[in-house]
Amino acid sequence: MATDLQTAVRYAVEHETRYEYSLPMNDGYTVAYLLPRPTPQQNVELALVDVTPEPDEREERIDAFGNRVVQIGMHHQHDALTVTARSEVVFEPLRLADYDEAAELPWEVAAEAVAELRGGAALQVRPFAGGLPMVATDGDRAELRRLVTSAFEPGRPIIDAARAWCAAIHTQFDYDRSFTDTSTPLAAVLAARRGVCQDFAHVAVGGLRLLGLAARYVSGYLETEPPPGGTRQVGADASHAWCSVWVPSIGWIDFDPTNNHLPTHRHVTVAWGRDYGDVPPVRGIVIGPQAEQTLTVNVTVTRR
Repeated sequence: MATDLQTAVRYAVEHETRYEYSLPMNDGYTVAYLLPRPTPQQNVELALVDVTPEPDEREERIDAFGNRVVQIGMHHQHDALTVTARSEVVFEPLRLADYDEAAELPWEVAAEAVAELRGGAALQVRPFAGGLPMVATDGDRAELRRLVTSAFEPGRPIIDAARAWCAAIHTQFDYDRSFTDTSTPLAAVLAARRGVCQDFAHVAVGGLRLLGLAARYVSGYLETEPPPGGTRQVGADASHAWCSVWVPSIGWIDFDPTNNHLPTHRHVTVAWGRDYGDVPPVRGIVIGPQAEQTLTVNVTVTRR
């Protein structure tokens, strides 16, 4: 598993979400998963959320999965709402030697280890081993199983198999921003073989769980680069999603099916859960007259 990161890298992230309404709203509630969390490779040095106009209620808490959550209540008239998150993280080099310990571990052994966990370890891992995100029918399960077993051959080492699984998704599915939204069922993604990063993360997570493995849906950011000769555009980056699989003696290892590689220092982790529904960047409800709503999102990831 190669990485081009030799020394620590610092990133500054700004994520602005703005709602504008054609008529003033009277009330509203918003929940935001925008504050990065620390990981073995990621140190969070700054993380804050600004809200305009000033909210009447604001609470920050830690959810059941350890994610940092901001809850906002706006109880006066407003014709716009802007939520801006700013953070700075330092990503340390990946310790590739750690992965060597699992180089020959068959994936079936990892699945057995998940089933045998007890106590605190079970509470940390097994919530991510049950249930299939956005899967509704037996037919969906059968198709997903057919796809994942092409990568997870009997006795295949888990890291090698997971890499092959993400490569299969990357190869067999087309990236199409116009095809899905956050409510699109996985059946539609499987049938059309197209979607966006959150869909591919759901496919990856669902396939891993079908085999009895523990898999997390991870949300965050990916640093992007301009085309050759081009200049970097402010706001050109976006929220991103990938997956993470649990390996005995090592812990969680991230894989990115959208880009077909092990996430390196270009990935900034914000939150993780069972699926997108656990960790949407921003979601909420407004109360007021029937009106048009315009949503604008700008994300910038800058290497310092």
